[in-house]
Amino acid sequence: MNASMMANDGEPDAEKAFFVADLSQVYRQHQRWVSCLPEITPYYAVKCNPDPYVLRLLAALGTGFDCASNGEISRVLSVGGVDPSRIIFANPCKANSFIRNACKLGVDTMTFDNMDELYKVARTHPRAKLVVRILTDDTKSLCQLGLKYGAPLVTVPALLTKAKELNLDVVGVSFHVGSGCYDPTVYSDAIARARYTFDMAKEAGFSFTLLDVGGGFEDASFEQAASVLKDAIEEHFPDRRNIRVIAEPGRFYVSKAFSLAANIIARRAPFSDSAEMTTGNDQPSVMYYINDGVYGAFNCILFDHQVVHPYVLSMNGSFHVPSSEPVCTSSVWGPTCDSIDCVCPKTELPTGLRVGDWLAFDNMGAYTVCAASQFNGFEVSNVVYTLGSGVVAAEVRSKLVAFAVEACGR
Repeated sequence: MNASMMANDGEPDAEKAFFVADLSQVYRQHQRWVSCLPEITPYYAVKCNPDPYVLRLLAALGTGFDCASNGEISRVLSVGGVDPSRIIFANPCKANSFIRNACKLGVDTMTFDNMDELYKVARTHPRAKLVVRILTDDTKSLCQLGLKYGAPLVTVPALLTKAKELNLDVVGVSFHVGSGCYDPTVYSDAIARARYTFDMAKEAGFSFTLLDVGGGFEDASFEQAASVLKDAIEEHFPDRRNIRVIAEPGRFYVSKAFSLAANIIARRAPFSDSAEMTTGNDQPSVMYYINDGVYGAFNCILFDHQVVHPYVLSMNGSFHVPSSEPVCTSSVWGPTCDSIDCVCPKTELPTGLRVGDWLAFDNMGAYTVCAASQFNGFEVSNVVYTLGSGVVAAEVRSKLVAFAVEACGR
């Protein structure tokens, strides 16, 4: 972030919190994906961050899209230039109206994990290309999706038999090791289960052509996850001539691409502001209130088990904070009147911070703005975009322009 992105005090909305989205970071993550997993096509998980410019850039880069609702499908198709075949409706339990709408829009690939879903699809979208979602070990992830979705392997034969009876086409298998996976070795076991499902499908009269390895990819452990996946796929699927492999990454693409700037709108502190008052005290002595909170962008704290770390963006009108500036133990709170609206219960911040100064938070691109509400009448923070700088910026701009021209020509 820089000074040009922040308004002057006299301008309207000068205090409003805002995101800065660096699209060049999304581009770099895609290049990283292609380098590490060239045989696996990413289908971006739209639910993670449905930002229109992120969707447009990923569409320009040739990714597919993992959608979970009519709204997400509409968002992707509204970008223009995205064929419905590039969408997987990856929600195993869909409303009848959603399945019917997918049929109308030409979105044929969709997941299921239960018998009732097969009956619904048979009635409303009989030409669908179904993908059975199996249950895998997700105990090594921040968000365990197996609590809600995934067919245990013991139930798969009956599901495939019923699909055959209903004259439905099951084309592959999917799994999800959980969102925010911190132990990539679980992919190995998941691939083994997928192989077993392929074999069961053959016995049921299906010839699977799709392997969907789901999401869970973390930025810090991505290379390790890629290595585990490649080794497991090579071991269990040595012949992949008729198999297409896809994945559903979300936070991997966008987490680091978005930062948030928030204004300090209020402050509660002891009557004396002397640094000596806080010496030896590890409990927060100053409370800062900012204009975004857990009902807004920081819903990731409640829903996604994230821990955020504020740092000073601007203090006393300056973007430079001397390292010699004394600090004290503080807490950071959101703007609503709810006492659970605590952004950071304990952190070290300069004693010189005052109302009107700015705090910043990095890694705010995943499961933040997508689930923000307007509780208490507070608005969702706006997004400011940048393409970065240098060669990468030029490449991103070129991709977006070429995609726009192609989309307009269709």
